[in-house]
Amino acid sequence: METLTYAQVLARFGHALSDQTRARLLLALRDGPGYPAELADLLGVTRQNLSNHLACLRGCGLVVAVPEGRRSRYELADARLGHALGDLLGVVLTTDPLACAESRTGTGGCC
Repeated sequence: METLTYAQVLARFGHALSDQTRARLLLALRDGPGYPAELADLLGVTRQNLSNHLACLRGCGLVVAVPEGRRSRYELADARLGHALGDLLGVVLTTDPLACAESRTGTGGCC
């Protein structure tokens, strides 16, 4: 098994966040565990699309599936990730407070 460098690990994390659906999924899971059907409804995506994003996030080691009978519950792989996402969002909003405001008004932005 190949050992990843810090840069490679951060690049994988960046890849996970580079898609808006995956970012929204991580933020939803920050609030607590969820089931795929409920998460798909919450995010307004198909179950197949959500499944693909969950597979990506599992591959990056950011989420885990917890079997519950015939279903699986998804949650962040580590509670510290939820805190890190909050800190990262706080830094981004502090650095560029207009980014999300512009998105809400429909004039662009990144969020």
